[in-house]
Amino acid sequence: QVQLAESGGGLVQSGGSLRLSCAASGRTFSNYAMGWFRQAPGKEREFVSRIGWSGGSTSYADYADSVKGRFTISRDSAKNTVYLEMAVLKPDDTAVYYCAATDRYYREGYTYRRVGDYTYWGQGTQVTVSS
Repeated sequence: QVQLAESGGGLVQSGGSLRLSCAASGRTFSNYAMGWFRQAPGKEREFVSRIGWSGGSTSYADYADSVKGRFTISRDSAKNTVYLEMAVLKPDDTAVYYCAATDRYYREGYTYRRVGDYTYWGQGTQVTVSS
């Protein structure tokens, strides 16, 4: 059974940093896409970032425009864990952050920006940025 467990959320002041972790179990996601989404109160879940691998060591990362240059996605294959380093946080970044993974091999050129692209989801971790 595949499980994704997020951690690392919390309360931080505007301009601060946090690192979110997503530990996967039940499958090795070496050849799959994994993503981060977030959902603020009263809003739809939105894409934040994703990373994919097509069998080699090259990874393919993508970011929403709102976080580009501030957030960095990475993975530790030995730990089957994906990270989201968040810097220069803003109050608009306040949301529950969800980790997600696909159930099909990563395809180069596909965006993987839709909620429906992902099969497995974590429970979420709250990030609150105070002004």
